Order: sequence, then C-alpha cells, then structure tokens
Amino acid sequence: MGAWAIAVHGGAGVDPNLPLERQEEAKQLLTRCLNLGISALRSNLSAIDVVELVVRELETDPLFNSGRGSALTEKGTVEMEASIMDGPKRRCGAVSGLTTVKNPISLARLVMDKSPHSYLAFSGAEEFARKQGVELVDNEYFITPDNVGMLKLAKEANTILFDYRIPVSGYETCGAGVESPLQMNGLPISVYAPETVGCVVVDREGRCAAATSTGGLMNKMIGRIGDSPLIGAGTYACDVCGVSCTGEGEAIIRGTLAREVAAVMEYKGLGLQQAVDFVIKHRLDDGKAGLIAVSNTGEVAYGFNCNGMFRGCATEDGFMEVGIWE
Repeated sequence: MGAWAIAVHGGAGVDPNLPLERQEEAKQLLTRCLNLGISALRSNLSAIDVVELVVRELETDPLFNSGRGSALTEKGTVEMEASIMDGPKRRCGAVSGLTTVKNPISLARLVMDKSPHSYLAFSGAEEFARKQGVELVDNEYFITPDNVGMLKLAKEANTILFDYRIPVSGYETCGAGVESPLQMNGLPISVYAPETVGCVVVDREGRCAAATSTGGLMNKMIGRIGDSPLIGAGTYACDVCGVSCTGEGEAIIRGTLAREVAAVMEYKGLGLQQAVDFVIKHRLDDGKAGLIAVSNTGEVAYGFNCNGMFRGCATEDGFMEVGIWE
C-alpha cells in the first residue's frame, strides 16, 4: 500500500489588494475542506469518493465560484459546469449549463456511473438530474448579493469580470490588471482573479482522481462553456496522476493543460512537480492559470503563473499547507 495525498483549490489569479478578511475566510474554508478529505482518506474512502465529497463542500459554501455563489451570466442567471475523473480506468463524467442542480459535481459523477455517456449539457443534463432524483433548487438559490453587485459593475464597464469576489465598495483599490489590462482571446478584461474550485486525491491504493466545478465568468455570454467540464483541459486523471486546473479557461482549453501534466510525466519521464512547472511555463502561451496535482506515489504539487492561487494540500506523512500567494 502507498500513501495518500490531497490538494484543493479555490481559483487562480488573486488580486493583491483583496481584503485581509476575505483572504482569511478563504484559508479557513480550504482548511476545512482539506480536513474533510483527510478524515475520509483515513477512513479508507476511495480517491473518487473523496474528490466528490470535498468539491460538494466547496459548492455548498458561497465563498468561491461554484454551486451557491456562482458567477452570473449576462442575463443575471447562473449556468454551472463540472467534471470528475477516476484514474484507474480513466472513467469520467461532465456536465454544463446547469441551472437547478444543487451540487453539479455529483451529477457529473452520476453521468460517469449511471449513463452510457461522458458529458451531458443544458436541458439534457437537467432532465437526467430529475430522473436520477438529485436535489434541485431554484436558480435564485445560487445568486448572492455580492454577485448581483459585481454583475452590475461588469455591465457598467461593458466587460467580463474574472474577480467577482472583490467587494463593489473596494473596487477602486483592487484590480491587478487595471494598469496593464489582460486579454482573453484577444479581447481586454479588466480584473483577473478567482474562479473555479477543484480537488485531486491519490488514495492508499495508488488510485488518482480529480474533480473541478465552476460557475464560469461574471457577465459571460449565455451558453459559454469553459475548461472545467472538459476532460483533458480543466480535469484529468489516469494511473499516473490527477490534475485540476483553474484560471483563464480559454487558455487552459487551448493548452489541454491537465492532460499535458500526465503526458510529460509519461513521455518525458518528469516527476510531478517538474511536470507541473513545465506545463505552466510552456503550455499557456499568454494565458494566466494554475493547477493542483497528485501522483500515484503520494506526491502533491501545484503551480501558477499569476499573482496567486487559493490552494491547500496535505500528505499522509503529516505535511499540510494552505496558502494564497507564492
């Protein structure tokens, strides 16, 4: 038997002026989720069960951009997406365009376990959810006052906001991208910061799993699909490693970022942290993103090329870290 390891993230690209109280809230949530996963691993739950359990917890708390607290579309509604992957046989499930499913990651798990398909979206995914008897809620459940305010700000600026977590009243003092605007697919965006949650786990049997969930971008077009539900882009797990990505979805998609970590481990013989560093440096072009990863030998790693990433990780030998900045 090997050793377990776990990592969680709450988004890459953190504004350097994010209020300290929000930083502390994020660290507390990441710590709580890490401890939840650690307890499950000590009870010998499988890697795939643990990633689902942890991401459900992240979806239920409105602090990050998934489930309740998801970013709003241009029409003020929520459209969520998620994916999950079980490394041993590379089984996977993904969903997009969810508007009433309380925990998108669990529906993705059901797509993997209870359907002949790997990916369901929009009305088809919602119908599948009803047939499976998962918990459904009104779309208003996912909408928070903070997000309503940030959508108003985004519309006034006529832009997509990555950092929907910056309080409206503090916007003038926040914004790492204001002086040097970032671009997404060649179009300017005003502020880049947290989006997406994820978890990667390797259990004592050496089985890797990964799960990712998000509400997407604030003020996004209806029907926009990012990297989070795309296997190989935002999420990937195999017999070598498990990876969950966060950041500029369009760049992650172009770089097939999560799969690339496994690929350079398999074909270049790199170790986990080497593979993560290589992919962050060479596969993002001008995009900004981050990722967390575990290997089948119980290693844990992360990397990002932006100001920071909400993340936490732990291993069976007692190591535990929760951080935001480099």
